[in-house]
Amino acid sequence: MAGFLDKAKEQAQRGLAQGKEKVGEVQAQRAGHDLVRKLGAAYYAEQRGNGSAAQVQQALAAVEQHIAQHGDSALR
Repeated sequence: MAGFLDKAKEQAQRGLAQGKEKVGEVQAQRAGHDLVRKLGAAYYAEQRGNGSAAQVQQALAAVEQHIAQHGDSALR
């Protein structure tokens, strides 16, 4: 009986770890999408004359930092 409980506990811990990993991936993707939206808004504002190149560069740097930390799959 103890062997069965040990296996069940191990399987539950694996499932919990996989769930936490998936949550982390989803959060990284959402953050990446938000950064890309901000980059697009900064670029649009610059093109319309309401923004600056510095704002675009700052938004681009944030996207590049996110990619360096989470990989480009976080933008998909």
